[in-house]
Order: sequence, then structure tokens, then C-alpha cells
Amino acid sequence: MDEKRPTDLMTIGEFARLSHLSLKALRLYGTMGLLEPASVDQDSGYRYYLPAQVNKARLISLLRRLEMPLERIAQVLELEGGDAARAIAGYWQEVEDDLQTRRKLVLYLQNELQGKGGTMYTTETRSVPKQKVATIQFRTTAAELPQHIGRTMQALLDHLAANGLAPAANPFVVYHGQVDTDGDGPVETCVPFEGALEPTGDIRIRIEPAHAEVFTRITKAQVEFPAILDAYSAVHRAVSEAGHKEHGAPREVYFGDWDSFADDDPACDIAVPVSG
Repeated sequence: MDEKRPTDLMTIGEFARLSHLSLKALRLYGTMGLLEPASVDQDSGYRYYLPAQVNKARLISLLRRLEMPLERIAQVLELEGGDAARAIAGYWQEVEDDLQTRRKLVLYLQNELQGKGGTMYTTETRSVPKQKVATIQFRTTAAELPQHIGRTMQALLDHLAANGLAPAANPFVVYHGQVDTDGDGPVETCVPFEGALEPTGDIRIRIEPAHAEVFTRITKAQVEFPAILDAYSAVHRAVSEAGHKEHGAPREVYFGDWDSFADDDPACDIAVPVSG
């Protein structure tokens, strides 16, 4: 028996058996500050735990079985009673929302692989005149894309308003690169305008050339991922079937007051510039 062992403490092995956590996990959680030993022998490095720490350890073990990230677990551990319960419920709601999105993505992929993607959308072709646009370009993950679009769009509108200008046409977002778990763009938010406007900060001024584009109109609900992928499929399919060539980055054209739209209100055009 270890003569230096405090009589009111348990060894890490005993604590691991009672808490259902591995020695490796206990060392990791101790390093992260999630579950620090009550005492560490300065000579041997042995770790000792209080019996009162067992419930906390078991809670961590159960939260890990929910695949809760360690950072979120640390937040839960700082809460008590109802607040901790609500934090766990909030995390699980995020998990269920993500699972629902994945189910929709599976359905989209099944339709694509069977050649059924985009069949519910009607596409048209239109001419877009040359436009002077104020832009902000950024890189982002798919999860943070809506927040970045909202932030940059508002910054551009504010800059126009501060100079006594208003949008001359519908704002649009150009995807110069893929945005998903592996790609971060870049993405460019654009607001057409007329008049004199100086660039500032991240805001740039450029000319968007005249072009033809194939587009389809979607509702506010259909803008949500992964439903929007089906609209993109419809446009790409229409471009190919018409014998056009894609001649520019795909874009989303937004119109009206987004916050005032109901889910079934038309809110956005998915468009691809074409030639030929």
C-alpha cells in the first residue's frame, strides 16, 4: 500500500473504475481543467481524487457518449441544475437539426445519382447589363456562411447610405470557390450602385460585365441548405441541355426585405452566367 496516499482520497485506478472513465481520459480531462485531481504527489506524480468527484466524472462520461465536444462539456460543468439541463437540451437540439439536414442531403444525393435532381424547378434565361458594384470578398465555412453574408451585405448597404446612395439593382453573392467542409470560397457579396463611391476598409469597387445568365427562382425556405443544392442542379442542368457554356461563377441574387419574407415567399434567384 502507498504510505503517502491520503486516507480520504482514491487512486486514479480506483477513481477510473467508479467513474467509468479510462486512465487516458482522466489524464486528458485533468490537463484540460475539466476534472483535475484533488491531489498530486510531488515525488511520485500519483494522482488522487475525492469521492465527491465521482458524480462529475460520470456526467462527463455520459456527455461524451452524446459526442458532446469537450469545450461544450466545460461550459455545462460551469452551470448548475436547470441551467445545465437546458444547455444539454440545447446541444441535443443542434444534433437533431444537423441529423435532419443530413437526411435531406442523403435524399438530394440519391436524386442526383438517379438523374432526378433539379426536376422541380423551372429555369429561364435573361440579360444582365453592365453594373458598377461595391463588394466585400471573404472566406468562410459553410456553417458560418449565412452570418458572413448578412454582415457583409449590411456593411455595403451602410456604406452606400452614408454616401447618399441606394442600391441600383438587387444585391447578389458570387461563389468564386466551393464552400463546404473542405472549401472556404472565396465568396463575394456585391451591391450594384450608380454614382461616385470610394472604397474603404474591406469594401472594393469593380465593374460587373454585361452577361446572359440562366436562373431559377426559389423561396426563402428553399434557400436553406441542402434544399438550395437542388436549385443549383436545375440551373446547371438547364445550361448543359441548352448547349450553353458556363461563363462565370454561380451566384445568388437576393431581392426584397429578407426578414419580412414568409418561408414560401420568392426570395432569391440561383443564377449562372453563360455564353454561347
